[in-house]
Order: sequence, then structure tokens, then C-alpha cells
Amino acid sequence: MLPEEKLKMILARFDELEAGMSGEMGDIAAEEFVKMSREYADIKPVVEAIREFQSAREELADLLEMIAGEDTDAEMKEMAELEIEDLKTTLPDLEHSIKLQLLPKDDADEKNAILEIRAGTGGDEAALFAGDLYRMYQRYAEGLGWKSETMSSSDSDLGGIKEIVVKVTGRNVFANLKFESGVHRVQRVPETETGGRIHTSAATVAVLPEAEEVDVQIADSDVRVDIFRASGPGGQSVNTTDSAVRLTHIPTGIVVQQQDEKSQHKNKAKAMSVLRSRIYEAERAAKAEERSATRKGQVGTGDRSERIRTYNFPQGRVTDHRINLTLYKLDKVLAGEALGEIVDALIAEDQAELLAEIEGGT
Repeated sequence: MLPEEKLKMILARFDELEAGMSGEMGDIAAEEFVKMSREYADIKPVVEAIREFQSAREELADLLEMIAGEDTDAEMKEMAELEIEDLKTTLPDLEHSIKLQLLPKDDADEKNAILEIRAGTGGDEAALFAGDLYRMYQRYAEGLGWKSETMSSSDSDLGGIKEIVVKVTGRNVFANLKFESGVHRVQRVPETETGGRIHTSAATVAVLPEAEEVDVQIADSDVRVDIFRASGPGGQSVNTTDSAVRLTHIPTGIVVQQQDEKSQHKNKAKAMSVLRSRIYEAERAAKAEERSATRKGQVGTGDRSERIRTYNFPQGRVTDHRINLTLYKLDKVLAGEALGEIVDALIAEDQAELLAEIEGGT
């Protein structure tokens, strides 16, 4: 059952926000108005769902009263009973929708993301697969109207990607991509394989919420900055100035290197953005572990060492091992078209687990 007191509190707060934003409570500062606007936008969908639920519940009560009345004729009772059956089906769905919207929110869900893809075991084939994954996410992002900016990249000799770091910006980016962290495995016959044998190789993906300065405070004394000359494949120099930057966060040992830009200043800014995001994600992971040390969600821990998905080319299938979901539409997944089906299933599974924990009192 839904907690009635909580529903009343949400409705009362919504009315308070409406009154404040309309000026009924006097003038408010611009900063406070922005804060109220955000809160208003956040709870408006919940309020609409609550009102729809309450309206349906009142309608059900009225209909039950009608068919219990002695003055109601047989035809009216029959019509009322049909409506009652419909409402008895609708009400649990509306209640479930409200429960989902009342689940604890991940503060990072609305943030942009830093997407890191690295070739794993499998040599050149792993690098080619890492390139496939990069293009898959790029197309998926384009389909949702997101924008991508390459922070750094290193290509392989055969046109694959040894590693790439991309910033993805848009609405609810991290919420949609956060379950992609882990080991992605591919099974296929490499282009270089003359015997037709199926090879297995892998690439790792890490998705970090983009941290802003307000999220993570990094003292200058905690960061060692090394400046050096950027180099390309084979060690050749790609420019003649010392513009590449390596940042080492001394307290955590996290190291970030950036050399794609010709400007030392730009390389340092990009490296700092990635460093901040890695520290922020490490802190989030530690807090999550503290909050629920026993929770081992099926959607995974977000650890990049955990095998999460297999892309099998001979069978044309993609299997997500965390939720035992298999789609026989490999081409569409890699084209970014059907990736959303997997993403939606992972989000739904996570919500179901959270809901079960809350309802079970764990």
C-alpha cells in the first residue's frame, strides 16, 4: 500500500511551490526561484500520478456505492460492474507507477557522462571490437539527441581503438548509460582469420558521471602535474612542444593522461575533468557500498572487471548475463537502434530490486 501521509506531504509541497512561484507568497530571490523551479519540475510527474490514482480510487468507491444501492437498476449495475473491473486492473498499475517515482533517486542520474572504452584481451580483434562499441554508443547517443566529444583516443594499426575517452552530454545521460560499465565480450571470426575459427575477445567499458567542481574539491597540493612531449603510434612525436599532461591524484593514486590537444592548457583542463569524475565515481561507489553492503544487484556493481554482455556474431545474438536477456538482433544493437531495449530492461530490473528492498524492509 502507498503511504498516505507521504502522498499528502508531496501534494502539500507541490501546492506550496506553485504558490511561491506565482508570487502569492511575496517576492523571492532569483536563486531561490530557480531552486523551486527544479523541485517543481521533479515532483510534478509524481503529483499527476498521485492525483490520477486518487481520482480512480474515488471513482471506484462511488461505483461500489452505486451497485450497493437498492434504487440502482440492473442495466446501470451491469455497466458499473464493468467499470469496476477496469478500475481494479488500473489501480495497481497506477500505484506501482507512483512507487517507482518515489524510489530513492541517484543524484548522478541527470549528469553528463565520461565514457571510457578500452581494448581488452584479444589483440587487434579486441581493438576492432572496442571501435564497434564506440560507434554503437555514438549512434545510440545521436538517436537520443545527445552530443559526444572525444577527450582522448588511441587507435590501433588495423583501424580499431586501443582506448577512447568520450564526454557525452544531454538529458539523463548517466541514468541511461551507468549499467554499461564492465567487460563486453565478442565471439566472431576475425577478418584476419583464414581458417574460419571463431575467436573470443573483449573490451572494457567504464561510465563515470561527469563531476563538476562543486561535486569534488581537489586541492592543488593533492595533484602532481607532469608535462611532457606528446607522442603518437610507434613513439613518434606528434608536436614539437611539451603539451601533454599527466595528473596524479596523490591521495587516491588515480592517474589521468591527456595529449590530444596541442595546447597544454586544454590538455590539463580535459585531464582535470576526467580526474574529477573518476574521484567522484570512486566516492559514490564507496558510499553505495556503505549503504547496502549486502546488496549484489543483478544489474551489477559497475565494476569494469565484471563480464556483463556477450555479442555473438555467428548466432546474431546479444546476451546480457546480469538479467539473462538475449536479443537476436545483433546488427540493430550495434547500430544503436536496439541498445535501448537492453538499457530499459536493466533500469527496470534495478527499479524492481529497489522496490523489493523497500517493501521487504531490508
